[in-house]
Amino acid sequence: MTEDKSMQNNNVVQNYATQIAPLTDANYDSWLSLWQDYLTFYDTNLPLDTSKATWQKLLDSGTPVYGFGAFKDKVLVGIVHVVLHPNTWNETDCCYLEDLYIDESVRGQGFGRALIEYVYDFANQQNCNRVYWTTQDSNQTARVLYDKLASLTDMVQYRKNL
Repeated sequence: MTEDKSMQNNNVVQNYATQIAPLTDANYDSWLSLWQDYLTFYDTNLPLDTSKATWQKLLDSGTPVYGFGAFKDKVLVGIVHVVLHPNTWNETDCCYLEDLYIDESVRGQGFGRALIEYVYDFANQQNCNRVYWTTQDSNQTARVLYDKLASLTDMVQYRKNL
């Protein structure tokens, strides 16, 4: 049985009709819809079992994977997933912002920025030494925001799927 991670970060950001908060069991259907839209955006798909396993990791207090949502008028309109992990260059963990997606109908309204800033606060509370992420070079709309919130590095990612 998994524990609800929403109690682990009591930092809920609210601004009138906007709220940023940890995801809970009640958010599953809305999360799954946004998750599927996110996968479609990146022209990929995953088996439903993989998506369900991802959801369980987000709620499992024994797994360093966390999910937060952006809500507009109590409707989930954006999601972010982060992974905390040790590293060899610092004594404290890093925070990898693995997934970020905002519903197309509310893009440009500050939800992406609010989620990233929430992650910064969360990572700081967890004593992380940095937050980092990757995106496609062609994701110009998101990169305009990212350029305002973080520094672009000169690192290039290589990958071999196993």
